[in-house]
Amino acid sequence: MTIISKNINKAVDILNNEDVVAIPTETVYGLAGNIYSEKAIRKIFEVKQRPLFNPLIVHLHTIKQLEEIVSHVPPKAQMLANAFWPGSLTLVLKKKANIPDVITAGKDTVAVRIPNHPVTLELLKKLSFPLAAPSANPFNRISPTNALHVEYYFKNSIQMVLDGGECQNGLESTIIGFEKNEPILYRLGAIAIEDIENVVGKITVKNKEEKAPNAPGMLAKHYAPKTKTYLVDNLEEFLERHTNKAIGVIVLSENLNAENIKHIEILSRSGDLKEAASKLYSALHRLDGLNLNMIVAQRFPNFGLGKSINDRLERATK
Repeated sequence: MTIISKNINKAVDILNNEDVVAIPTETVYGLAGNIYSEKAIRKIFEVKQRPLFNPLIVHLHTIKQLEEIVSHVPPKAQMLANAFWPGSLTLVLKKKANIPDVITAGKDTVAVRIPNHPVTLELLKKLSFPLAAPSANPFNRISPTNALHVEYYFKNSIQMVLDGGECQNGLESTIIGFEKNEPILYRLGAIAIEDIENVVGKITVKNKEEKAPNAPGMLAKHYAPKTKTYLVDNLEEFLERHTNKAIGVIVLSENLNAENIKHIEILSRSGDLKEAASKLYSALHRLDGLNLNMIVAQRFPNFGLGKSINDRLERATK
């Protein structure tokens, strides 16, 4: 049985023993293991039922550790690291030969970030190795934003969830790679593309890849509830066409009344997209547990974190 605990030293012992621990970050909870332990990394893939072609993100506690992991840091990558680390930004950079291929899906690049969560930063400082930590959910399912979500998924397959409370940002990190030293957006995430562009100028978006993704979160189907899910432009019209269904609804701020709405999740009554992003996965978890016929979300404003929310909902509906 999985133990939910705040005991960082217990987590250190488990990780030093080449096993895995679920850890909190400001984005979502991750399933973490020693990047240099093939036993630990293969357990991450096995527990998540994650395909080996999907690379993992390496988590550090200081920017100085980059020199152990990567062989080249483009100038614009350094600018982004200075602006957003610790934080919800992952950089995909040329790896050093000591980074195992199983971490990088055989690619010559590695995804890396410094998380902005006091519990996990303290954990990382107590370890002699960085941690690989994809989201702590079965492949394609809704990402976890609290310890109970993780326990629900993995109660018989991991020893411990290190409890760090509710995730502050609630969406995965934004991922930026580099081609000819120029930034490419591989995954929309908890840092808006506009904020990235304020630092390095206009960037190219290349965030869909099915066969050999450069980074996590690029597959068409991802972040999905078990309940059939829809993302629509006209919510009232959709509800009128499905009057005989029990429906769960996700909206930004406006309330709705219709007989077939069995539960409604209003993510931010003030219309704040950052608040909405932080609550999205928890709302999906709740709705998925209500035995509904379907979940439907009203498309969010297509700017700032609204783009990231729409991206997650589009992948949940495939």
